[in-house]
Amino acid sequence: MALATPGADVPLLQVQGVTLQYKTSEYVVTATHRVDFDVYSSERYVLLGPSGCGKSTLLKAIGGYLSPSEGTIRLKGREVREPGPDRMMVFQEFDQLLPWKTVQENVAFALTASGKASGAEARDRAAHYIEKVGLAKFADSHPHMLSGGMKQRVAIARGMAMEPDVLLMDEPYAALDALTRRRMQEELLQLWDDTRFTVLFVTHSIEEAIRIGTRILLLSPHPGQVKAELNSIPPAELGTAAQAELETRINDMLFVH
Repeated sequence: MALATPGADVPLLQVQGVTLQYKTSEYVVTATHRVDFDVYSSERYVLLGPSGCGKSTLLKAIGGYLSPSEGTIRLKGREVREPGPDRMMVFQEFDQLLPWKTVQENVAFALTASGKASGAEARDRAAHYIEKVGLAKFADSHPHMLSGGMKQRVAIARGMAMEPDVLLMDEPYAALDALTRRRMQEELLQLWDDTRFTVLFVTHSIEEAIRIGTRILLLSPHPGQVKAELNSIPPAELGTAAQAELETRINDMLFVH
């Protein structure tokens, strides 16, 4: 699989000198400081760093829910100023779905509420992506009938049905058990092979970053600053010495001073 090369084409997403701050009752917290990176179309780009380094805050800013105090975020050359259907978010929490709606209705509702599609088109597109995530048999089930992993698949189907420019995933598998987490990682990679969507994925797991990403941005502990940007390894090298070497290299960059 070819990795994106800066300069090969125009970046889909540009994060330039972004400092993010938020206020508590007592003081102003700087979550990130002058962060720069570009994401290219069809990349699996991972933000990796320890808890508190601003990864999730960055994702919220890219989603349009938080404005930088310094720097700019651009998607397709346009500055991000508010949320929009061109960026869909999948959160860590399982309860992202409307409990009174079925799987089919949850996915279709995102399309109709945003005006992306209506009627038969919304139903057909919802069914297509529900099948893509392997839940066609559960299309008429309600969320309380699903496992945590299945709920996450519905959230991914809902995001992908919107056919956004970039799918934003905030530690979506962190609350899953190890076996389910691995299966979900493999399913995400298979889904990417089928559709080549662009994903920006947040994690604090080095192993997950290597498995999911084509490129990995390392962020320092609070406040988050860019320490390095690395290519991951090809899927064929997962589980080999190459993965162990990259894990050690990343660990040293993040934690050895």
